[in-house]
Amino acid sequence: MLLGAGLGTLPDLDVFIDFGGAVENYTYHRGFSHSLFVLAPLSALLWLLLRRWWAPVRDEPLRWLAAISLALLTHPLIDAHTAYGTQLFWPLTVPPTSWATLFIIDPLYTLPLLVGVLVAAINRKVSGTALRVGLVVSTIYVGWSWVAQATVSRNVEDALASMQLQGAPVFLTPTPFNTLLWRAVVITDHGYLEGFDSLMVDEGTMRFTAYASETDAIEGAGDIWAVSRLRWFAQDFVKAHIDNDRLVISDLRMGQEPTYVFSHVVAARGNPHWKEIPAELLPVSFGDRALAGVWDRIWRPAQRP
Repeated sequence: MLLGAGLGTLPDLDVFIDFGGAVENYTYHRGFSHSLFVLAPLSALLWLLLRRWWAPVRDEPLRWLAAISLALLTHPLIDAHTAYGTQLFWPLTVPPTSWATLFIIDPLYTLPLLVGVLVAAINRKVSGTALRVGLVVSTIYVGWSWVAQATVSRNVEDALASMQLQGAPVFLTPTPFNTLLWRAVVITDHGYLEGFDSLMVDEGTMRFTAYASETDAIEGAGDIWAVSRLRWFAQDFVKAHIDNDRLVISDLRMGQEPTYVFSHVVAARGNPHWKEIPAELLPVSFGDRALAGVWDRIWRPAQRP
């Protein structure tokens, strides 16, 4: 269990690396340490070392190879189910994989695994059964998250068709701690739309609220590394606003209007062009009723004007 916990945690130790700046630390996380091209050979290397120095691995080499490989490889694959995104194919320059079917913390995924491990630690006679049950339940929940997202995706497509916005870029993600209420972000020519869809109530055609973004500023500062890097990382699901002649880029995938988890100051207004400055991650604070609002919205349809 300790070895599994260590291997399962290993990819996230990159958070202790200072990559040189706020945008670097944000966009290089879940990079090389989460790459399948790195973790697959690392699994084989660790297995070879353990087989040489540790008798249990020599006694059952194939089962230990599977255990080591799965402990490492399932970490980035689960991370890819979140909105943040995971660079599964580093060092290739493809954007991070972000299936966004699970919130970063979801008790219904974590608790079955945690209970299974605790039961196995306390009672070895039923350890195998407890672990299998926990794994099956959590995996079924992941499968449900895909079904839920597909259902919401159809609702979004129908709503956009009624607005003549077919083909507009869409990002879907569950709201905090659940897979019943989903948030949709749609990129438009002048900004973006935000809408919510609950799987527990019939709300008719999904509604969106339009928000403006300083799209001209994004394009004007496109040659600044931090701007281009953030756009690549979020696959252009970003908004820009100008605060005291400073350009702020927010990742639209995490948070909701008007509060976003990751907003970076990346440039200052020059004469006449934007000029690069040391990037700064702005502090964020969510309201006390943020989670209560999510719970209410799951069970109650939005008020229509």
